Amino acid sequence: MQLYCLQRREFIALIGGAAAAWPLALRAQQPAKLPTIGFLGSGSPAADTPWTTPFLQRLHELGWVEGRTVAIEYRWGEEIAERYAAMAAEFVRLKVNVIVTAGTVPVTAAKRATAEIPIVFAAAGDPIGSGLVASLARPGGNATGLSVQQPDVASKRLELLRELVPGLRRLAVLIHIDNPETALDLRAVQAAAGSLGLEIVIAEVRRPEDIAPAIEATKGRADALYVATAPLLNTDRARIGALAIEARLPTMCGIREYVKAGNLASYGPSIPDLFRRAAEYVDKILRGTKPADIPVEQPTKFDLAVNLATAKALGLRIPESFLVRADEVIE
Repeated sequence: MQLYCLQRREFIALIGGAAAAWPLALRAQQPAKLPTIGFLGSGSPAADTPWTTPFLQRLHELGWVEGRTVAIEYRWGEEIAERYAAMAAEFVRLKVNVIVTAGTVPVTAAKRATAEIPIVFAAAGDPIGSGLVASLARPGGNATGLSVQQPDVASKRLELLRELVPGLRRLAVLIHIDNPETALDLRAVQAAAGSLGLEIVIAEVRRPEDIAPAIEATKGRADALYVATAPLLNTDRARIGALAIEARLPTMCGIREYVKAGNLASYGPSIPDLFRRAAEYVDKILRGTKPADIPVEQPTKFDLAVNLATAKALGLRIPESFLVRADEVIE
């Protein structure tokens, strides 16, 4: 009887010890949580594909494979500024490791949502003036990335536009009036236009439905249309190109993707290249570097593009000297 009780106690102790070990074994078998990127797109998945694709490609080159070594939570603002704050707050609740976005408005929303989670901006118009960073060399805080503030770019665009439209005298400027980066672009355009003796006609939009009447209102009042880069206009770049052709207005834009969508010409920083470089910032942060220690950089790659089909539709002849300098000529 004594032997039976001893064996029973040993059996219970053995089972109890094994039972206690089971949760540990199960926990050991569960995969570790992947580092997570919160990607806050200002537009839509389709409109932003030219920029998200190079971002993901560069991440892959650096060893980050979506679903295997890193997780990505995507949120899309669809050009509605009011959504950015809620989406940024959601990333905070999800405890993502880094937030990636572009444009002053969504970056500002992310900064207001968290002072702890690192933020990488692929493009920001005036990161110092808008309070995103303390300085380009020493950002401080939790945000860093790439600045697209280039005061001389607007002047270059107008000079190129005069090559395409030799009789240019009056210039319409299509702007998203509620976008803070547009104000910088507009001031630069006005200064450049003044030095070139051009008259400026401002066409303001606040919503997508304002684009068509704004362009229509410039008919007969302008010889060409300057499109100030803004997320709201980026999403509707194809419609802007079509409306401009109808209004007989050659367009000068800041992003090559506008030309691919039917606008006449563009000159400006390569946004795909900026998103590739943003992936390098994310890589450094996920490997332990603090955003405060990563300097904000400027664009290094600029694109000049022209659409020959659009030129033909407008009855324009593109100078050979222009074609030779272009990085992309769309037939």
